Amino acid sequence: MAKSQQTFSKKEKEKKRLKKRQDKLQKQEERKANSKSSSLDDMIVYVDEYGNFTETPPDPTKKKKINAESIEISIPKKEEVVFDPIRNGKVDFFDHSKGFGFIIDHQTNERYFVHVNGLTEEVQERDKVSFELEQGLRGLNAVRVKKI
Repeated sequence: MAKSQQTFSKKEKEKKRLKKRQDKLQKQEERKANSKSSSLDDMIVYVDEYGNFTETPPDPTKKKKINAESIEISIPKKEEVVFDPIRNGKVDFFDHSKGFGFIIDHQTNERYFVHVNGLTEEVQERDKVSFELEQGLRGLNAVRVKKI
């Protein structure tokens, strides 16, 4: 006599699959029994002036006239910022082993990145320097840095 090829887990999986199928059919039957008339009027949904869905049509007195030409679809162009060519500041941090640091501008108190390639002479922390700004990959960088 040969043993049955079905194990306990196979039987359980089959039971779950059949139960799932029966539940699905039962839900389908309930939906068919409880379904409302599917006319076009029942399917229409309106949007009020705040963007919320509602079943009542919008009030025509609240309608606003909008000039289509006043709507901007694209991003407005950035104006190029013109800087003073030479600025003054103080070296806030400089790591000689890694070759970079930061300079704080005296006028705006903003920090600008400086790389060792942008130095004309060697600087230390808390040195007063003059520098120029250039657009880098991640923002403005201080270049042509000189001690004052």
